[in-house]
Amino acid sequence: MDVVTRPVRDSLARMILTKVAGPDPQSERDRVHATPGPRWFAEDRPIRRLHGDASMFAGGLRALLLQSLHPLAMAAVAAHSGYRGDPWGRLRRTSYFLAITTYGAIPDAEEAIAHVRSVHERVRGTSPDGVKYRASDPHLLKWVHIAEVDSFLAAHQRYGAHPLNAEEQDQYVEDAALVAEKLGVIDPPTTLAEVRRLLTEYQAELRGTTEARQAARFILIHPPVPWAARPAYGVLTAAAVGLLPWWTRLPLRLPYLPLAEQTVVRAAGEGLTRTIRWALASPTLASPTLASPTLASTGAEG
Repeated sequence: MDVVTRPVRDSLARMILTKVAGPDPQSERDRVHATPGPRWFAEDRPIRRLHGDASMFAGGLRALLLQSLHPLAMAAVAAHSGYRGDPWGRLRRTSYFLAITTYGAIPDAEEAIAHVRSVHERVRGTSPDGVKYRASDPHLLKWVHIAEVDSFLAAHQRYGAHPLNAEEQDQYVEDAALVAEKLGVIDPPTTLAEVRRLLTEYQAELRGTTEARQAARFILIHPPVPWAARPAYGVLTAAAVGLLPWWTRLPLRLPYLPLAEQTVVRAAGEGLTRTIRWALASPTLASPTLASPTLASTGAEG
């Protein structure tokens, strides 16, 4: 059976890895994992388990949709991000950033942080309704951070191979706070309860702008995905939307079908995530533990 399935498994793994890690994923793996030196996170830390799981694909899409509800974050993405012109390049850069800060040697992680901060300093402008923004604004950085943390956790708890217990969820938030603080977030949350409190506090600033709805249509309806992969991508996007809070649906013009999301969508999402996880564990390719990416940010990863 392995002789029959291995070519299929390897082909699927190559297709995913070239999108996430570029044309030479083995080189990227070595750059992240084989460079000697201390790391920020020990091997038993929850952030390493979570960022290496296939559930991050759904979590990344959810993060983008959630982050887009902040009009200043979305204005920065629309004006400065390459999510339309170079979505796969952006995907690879974001994946590398997550991988190097989670698993890489500290000097390499610090170099990636410095690069992101320099990009943030250049990302500034005025939103369509006349409000000035800058990507280095700690308040805006905190929104991007909590939306990512909440999304990655939500996806992992539903679709991850080994969901975290309550203590591990808090530890994950604490781990993520280390990177957030280095990026310029002031007083990032260190517990899941703090993340949820901050999400509630930010809700008054959120709304569905034209730019946010355009981004949602691009990601969900008109993605740069080959037609042969559209059915699987459709399952992934349905899983991501199903993880969003109910209050996000109307502003983004997204459906809210709780019964279907808890049954059909969940079952399909679990099947797809297992398939991705199976492919990326291919012994032939020695696939890299490169964090499955989020497409969302204010242009942080260039």
